[in-house]
Amino acid sequence: MKTVQLSGSPRANVGKVDAKALRTKGHVPCVIYGSGEQIHFSADERAFKNIIFTPDTNLVEVEVAGKKYRTILQEAQYHKVNDKLIHADFLQVAEDKAVSVQIPIKTIGQAEGVKAGGKLVIKLRKVKVRGLIAKIPESIDLNIEKLAIGKSISAGDINVDGLTLLHPKNISVVSVQTTRNVVAVEDPKAAATPAAAAKTAAPAKAAPAKK
Repeated sequence: MKTVQLSGSPRANVGKVDAKALRTKGHVPCVIYGSGEQIHFSADERAFKNIIFTPDTNLVEVEVAGKKYRTILQEAQYHKVNDKLIHADFLQVAEDKAVSVQIPIKTIGQAEGVKAGGKLVIKLRKVKVRGLIAKIPESIDLNIEKLAIGKSISAGDINVDGLTLLHPKNISVVSVQTTRNVVAVEDPKAAATPAAAAKTAAPAKAAPAKK
């Protein structure tokens, strides 16, 4: 996993009034936990660009009062009206302790089903895994080249050394669904059947009326 930097300032007071004042100044109240003590700090909301507003999952090295903490983002809270970031929780990580984190899914190649007119559907953009931080990759790469129409890759099909996927094994991650393009390919075959031919045959001429 890549590491990004975040610089924070210690919070002298912890409470709603202090938090509101920080947000007014464009700062986000944050907390680091996981090592037995909680470190409360604030950081410029613009510094979260490479932490939250990115499809990647990164390690975050937080520096507060000259001390550095190796962390991962655990939770982000947003304002109900304007969607601005209002709080962030970070978990301090250690090399010998397993952590749970979400990492992105990336597909490799073009599925056979897509070439045949199907539609690729990525149902899980990220999957939650658990393992030692050294074992967690930047992404899980899935080769989808042999994926046919109506087929899928489920969580139970994914095996990454040292990691446990925290999803039911039968949950679909990536699939190829049928589309109208596939039906259109089948129509000419249907037209070649006797029934179809009868429907397209020229109508018989009407018999002359009796005088």
